[in-house]
Amino acid sequence: MPSPLFADRPAQPPEPGAVDALITQTRRLRGEVDAVRRDAAADEDDPQQRWQRALCDLAVHQLDDLGAHLGQLRAGVPAGATVGDEAEELDVAVDTSLPTDPGTAYGVAAPPRTGSLLSRVGSAEWNLLTDEVSWSEELFQIFGRPRESGPMSLDEMPTMVFAEDQPVLQGLVTDCLIDGKPIDGEFRIVRTDGRVRTVHMTGEPVLDTDGCTASMWAVLRDVSELRRSERAVRESRDSLERSRHIEITERRVAVELQEAVLPPWRGSLRFAHDGPAPLDVAAHYLPAASTGLIGGDWYDALALPDGDALLTVGDLTGHGVAATSSMAMLLGALRGMAVAGIRPAALLGHLNQLLETSVQPALGSAMCCRYDPVAQTLAWAQAGHPAPLLFRDGTGHALRRPEGVLLGATAGAVYGEAETRLVPGDLLVLHTDGLTRGSAADDDDTGARRLLALGPRLAEARDAQDGVRAVVEEFGEESREDDACVMVVRVTR
Repeated sequence: MPSPLFADRPAQPPEPGAVDALITQTRRLRGEVDAVRRDAAADEDDPQQRWQRALCDLAVHQLDDLGAHLGQLRAGVPAGATVGDEAEELDVAVDTSLPTDPGTAYGVAAPPRTGSLLSRVGSAEWNLLTDEVSWSEELFQIFGRPRESGPMSLDEMPTMVFAEDQPVLQGLVTDCLIDGKPIDGEFRIVRTDGRVRTVHMTGEPVLDTDGCTASMWAVLRDVSELRRSERAVRESRDSLERSRHIEITERRVAVELQEAVLPPWRGSLRFAHDGPAPLDVAAHYLPAASTGLIGGDWYDALALPDGDALLTVGDLTGHGVAATSSMAMLLGALRGMAVAGIRPAALLGHLNQLLETSVQPALGSAMCCRYDPVAQTLAWAQAGHPAPLLFRDGTGHALRRPEGVLLGATAGAVYGEAETRLVPGDLLVLHTDGLTRGSAADDDDTGARRLLALGPRLAEARDAQDGVRAVVEEFGEESREDDACVMVVRVTR
C-alpha cells in the first residue's frame, strides 16, 4: 500500500521554488519517524516492536538520503528547471503489515521505477543456533540470486562482495555478533548476472535469555541509483567549478594583457605641443555588462616623431584572451607603422592584410586619425567604424566617412582618407560601436542621437577628462552586450 508519509504529495511536479518546501517537509517527517522509532525501542523483546523499529530505521535512512539529494538539487538546480523526477521518487510502496514471527521474511518495497533513487529493500535473518537463514523475496532480487538457490549464509555472502569491500562487511558482522553493535554500512556486490549494485545494510543482534547473540537480522537496501545520482551531481559540480576557475583565470589574463597594452595614462593628456593648437586627450574603457569578459576594444593616443599625433580606436570581435591577444598584436603594428610615417588609409590596408594572415582569424573595426598641429588638420580613415563626432560651439555632428570595410573581411581592401580642419575649442568624440549599440535594431541611431545631445554639456567641460566623464555618466550604467571605448579630444586654444 502507498506509504502514508507521502500521501500529500502534489499531483503535478513542483517548480524549483518548491525544493525548499520539500526539504522542510522531509525534515518534519524524519522527526515524526524518529518519535515512532523511540516508542518501538521501548520493548526490545517484542518481535512486533523489533520489526517496526526496523521499518522506522529504513524510513529514516530513506529520508536522510532524500534530504541530502534535495540539498544537492537546491545547490545546483538550473533556472527554469523542474524537480518532477525527484518528486516522483517519493511515491514508494511500503508493506506496513507486521509478521507474527520475527524469523519471517519481511518485504518492504515495491519494484522501483527506472532510475528510482529510493530502490528495492529486502530483509534477512540468520539464526546462529539452528543455522537457519531466511531472506525476503526482495533480497533475492537485489542480489540477482535465483529463489531455488536458497538464501546465503553469513559465510557465503562475501563471495558476492567486492574484494575491497569485504573487510567492511566482515567488520559489520563481527561487531554485531561479538560486541552486540548495530549494523549500519554500505558495500558493493556483483550479482550473478554481472551487474554491480551498492547495498546499504542496517540491523541488530537478537539476544537470548543469557544475553548471548542468538540471531542477527538486517534490512538491506539497494542504493545504487541514489549513489549514481549523487556522483553525477558531484561530477557536475566539479565540472562547473573547473569551468568557473578557467573563466576567472582567462578573465584575469585578459585584464592583465589589456592593461599592459592600452595607454597607461589616466586623466587628460596633452599632445602636439609644438603647434598653435595642441590637443587635450582623455579616454575610458567600459566592459560589457552582460558577459563580464574583456573584449578586443582599444584606444590609443601617441605623439609621433614629426610632431603629429596619432589618435585611434578600434574593436575586434570576440572576448577573452584570444580577442585581447589579437588586439595587442594589431595595436602594436598600428603604432609601429604610424611612427614610420605611414598615412591612415595605407595603415588600415596593412592592418587588414595582417588580420587576414593571423593564426586567429577575426573581424575588426577601426578608426585611425593623424592630427597635424601646425596645419590644424585631422586626416583620418576608417574600417567599418563609426565616424568621429565633431562638437563646435555646443553643437555636434558626425564627420562624413570615407570608404572602408571591416578589417579581415576582404582581401586587398582599399581604404579612403578624409581631412578635416579643426579650430581651437573644437571637441572630438571617438568611440567604438559598443558604446551606443543596444539590443534593439534602432538602438544605434538612438545612442548616436543621445551622444550628439551631449553637446551643451561637452561645451562646458573644463578639459577632455570632463568630457569623458559626461559621456560615461550618460552611457556607463547601461547593460551593454559588448564592451566599449570612448576618447574625447579637445583642441586647446
